[in-house]
Amino acid sequence: MRYESEHKPKIRERIVKEAAKAIRAKGPLQVSVAGVMSKAGLTHGGFYAHFASKEALIEAAIEQMFNQVMLRWEKKNQGLAAPEQLAGYIDFYLSPWHRDNRAQGCPVSALASETPRMPAPCQVEFARGIERIRGMIIRQLTEIGVDDPQTTAISVSAELMGSLSLARCEPDRQISDALLESARKALKTRLDLSDE
Repeated sequence: MRYESEHKPKIRERIVKEAAKAIRAKGPLQVSVAGVMSKAGLTHGGFYAHFASKEALIEAAIEQMFNQVMLRWEKKNQGLAAPEQLAGYIDFYLSPWHRDNRAQGCPVSALASETPRMPAPCQVEFARGIERIRGMIIRQLTEIGVDDPQTTAISVSAELMGSLSLARCEPDRQISDALLESARKALKTRLDLSDE
């Protein structure tokens, strides 16, 4: 009994992590329960011991993706001042690595076009995740002293996500790299962040 109570949450977490990877890579509509369970090293039959439906799995995976974003932010920014944190986030977000690693990157740029086709609870979880990222940016902009940090955060997040999405669509690597570099420099200049 004790083994079961400790074991079940770990198994559920493993399933959610595999689902999050698959959703980022393929989109939620292309992810199959059988495929996720196989990647987690489990049988398809065990799925319903953890989730009521595929939609419930997608909702949990979306929450987990945004949790990862926040954990990465906290880990990378310990001890850094707000300008360094925000500059670092922009550098990460508009990097060739982020462009090329969709399965490990920001869920917003990976899934934004899929969201309208998701079930309502998944859309709500996705919107909640965007708010968490925007809140993180608002806090940095407030510390930096930007006028109207809420409006600026909306603009910054749209610019980040849009630029990354366009860079991913561009088949010519040099053009894609230049697009990322140009957007990164323009955004950091607008926010008066150093670009060394």
